[in-house]
Amino acid sequence: MSKKTVITCEIYRQKAQPILTEVCLNGSEMNCGGVTLSVSEKSSGGCRTGRIRLSIQNEELDVCRNLETEAPVKLRLPVTELPEKITALYLFSPWWTRPAFTQRLSELPDKTQTALFCFGDRYGCFVPAVGKRCKAYLTGESDHELTLVLTALHGGLNALDEPLYWYAEAPTISEAVSLAFAEAARDRNILPRRERRLPEMFRYLGWCSWNAFYTDVNEQGIREKAAELAAKHVPVKWMIIDDGWLSLQNRLLYAYEPDKEKFPEGFGRMTAELRETAGIKWFGVWHALMGYWSGVAPGSPVAVQEAPHLCRTAGGRLVPDPMRGTGFYRDWYKVLTAQGVSFVKVDGQGTVPLCFENTVPLGEAADGLHACLESAASRMDGAVINCMGMPMENILSRPATAVSRNSDDFFPDLADSFREHLLQNAYNALYHNALYVCDWDMFWTQHADSAKHALLRAISGGPVYCSDRVGETDAAVLKPLVYPDGELLMMSRSAMPTQDCVFTDPFQSGFLKLQNIAPYGEGLTGGGIAVCNLTGQPVSCTFTPAEVEGITPCERYLLYDFFAQTARFIGQNDAVHCTMAANGCSWYVLLPVTGACTCLGLTGKYIGFTAAESIHDSAEAQTVVLHASGTLAWASETAPKRITVNGENVTATAERKGILTVVPLTEKSGQTVAVLTW
Repeated sequence: MSKKTVITCEIYRQKAQPILTEVCLNGSEMNCGGVTLSVSEKSSGGCRTGRIRLSIQNEELDVCRNLETEAPVKLRLPVTELPEKITALYLFSPWWTRPAFTQRLSELPDKTQTALFCFGDRYGCFVPAVGKRCKAYLTGESDHELTLVLTALHGGLNALDEPLYWYAEAPTISEAVSLAFAEAARDRNILPRRERRLPEMFRYLGWCSWNAFYTDVNEQGIREKAAELAAKHVPVKWMIIDDGWLSLQNRLLYAYEPDKEKFPEGFGRMTAELRETAGIKWFGVWHALMGYWSGVAPGSPVAVQEAPHLCRTAGGRLVPDPMRGTGFYRDWYKVLTAQGVSFVKVDGQGTVPLCFENTVPLGEAADGLHACLESAASRMDGAVINCMGMPMENILSRPATAVSRNSDDFFPDLADSFREHLLQNAYNALYHNALYVCDWDMFWTQHADSAKHALLRAISGGPVYCSDRVGETDAAVLKPLVYPDGELLMMSRSAMPTQDCVFTDPFQSGFLKLQNIAPYGEGLTGGGIAVCNLTGQPVSCTFTPAEVEGITPCERYLLYDFFAQTARFIGQNDAVHCTMAANGCSWYVLLPVTGACTCLGLTGKYIGFTAAESIHDSAEAQTVVLHASGTLAWASETAPKRITVNGENVTATAERKGILTVVPLTEKSGQTVAVLTW
């Protein structure tokens, strides 16, 4: 927008007629009907930030005509250049976002909280802002204007001094998103993803009780599942006891201790014994942000103990106070950690507007509750899985916790749910990844789509955990994701659509390409592209190594088809043609070629190249230090003369398959040194 941009404003007040007026961007204040209004924009760090200042002057001894509750301010921002394509990430429920694809601003869904624009020669990212009191969102009304709605969900406010939006343009969509959210993080005083620390447990394989037991979870079931995992040598290192363990009264939190019928001795003895017998190192429990879904039971032990830290909302709920609630979480976590609990999954975060309407302005409520939660969680080293919290007031209010759920639930019994689950995770990551390690949710290893779910978790860049019922975990499905000790082979960020897929509805095109990167060797970055067929018929598409954003630039790359186990060398811009079977998925590893041979690492792992911690080339040999042992492979035009692993000559066991030299070794933890001689 230019500095002479004229913005149309609609202001809705209690006990008064709406005001329809205009204001110039960066112009003088507008005064109309007792309302003073100004809209400004400034540029910083490659991003433009809009801001609104509004105040209402009520007459002495007259009726107050302050702002309405639901949508008191609407602004129409004229657009001088229309985008060719738009992808809007919008709230389709109080908890989650999904993409919508359009070419017209008027078709933006209601409650759009990030809009991505394609202009042909550049890309834009528009983020409606969250401030101290209210939040903004986009809605579609006009083809030539962006319609921005503000709400604090608190009637009677007579003043606003709030950010309106952050907007950035760049040569790539990922750059535009990074610029916009970097400025948003600075404005909101929260950390970007690169500065958030992923707790150690989430670098290992986990299991969650939800899809196994739902709310019927109990001690016997947890013990049986842990015993099964140990017997099958599935290296799960953490378990979440999901909803169903709490002491409740009328579906409200009654006590901090576990339900006595389900966990008669609490958690302490069980967690201690399972650490010894099943190798489970970390235990976590689920709870809702408000304690339970609608809060705390009046008159309960929690209500009595935590009275100074709770508040009664206008709707009658007893919930943690946004300003004084740290004590509520702190006292709870003190009880839990004493019983061997190491972390929490905090659900229902999108209930902030539902609980605090007309009690505390939305921005203040979200800021306060997340600050209270994270302060208390420092007792657990900040180990929190944030969940059901994709409204922007949640996303932009968490100071430092690293993990945030990236989609609606995995629904094992819902037919064809894989497509929607993939769609949400892939496109939500376009903006969510800027601030968080994206959690793609749990899955079943015995399921029609288990192999596809496993691949997506492997490249998700986030936690990996399953939720199989007792007796049903398939160890073979999990093996390609982890080392023998349960440590994950992880990528550097969340998997995201290739740029040519960002503005295309994959349900219409029939396929989706996802790209990601990870460290490779010493100072190099490898990557890969997963291609998913979303139809019941064969689908073909093409891609190039250049579509993997952040991979080490190189003239040649090694292309490895993981499922076909074939490899070839290609140029940076060479088109790769792939055809997938109905509802199929392919995974192509791409590695920079820098010498006579290229190490693929552990071929039994989806991202086995990350096992190569260092690669040193000399005139006659290559030395590779790997994180663990397993089937190894190298690509080269000619076969090596000699191969040693940890000093042992294994040349005789090597197999030559095309350009690949494959060395089958026993899979085991511990550093492995391999030397190839030419």
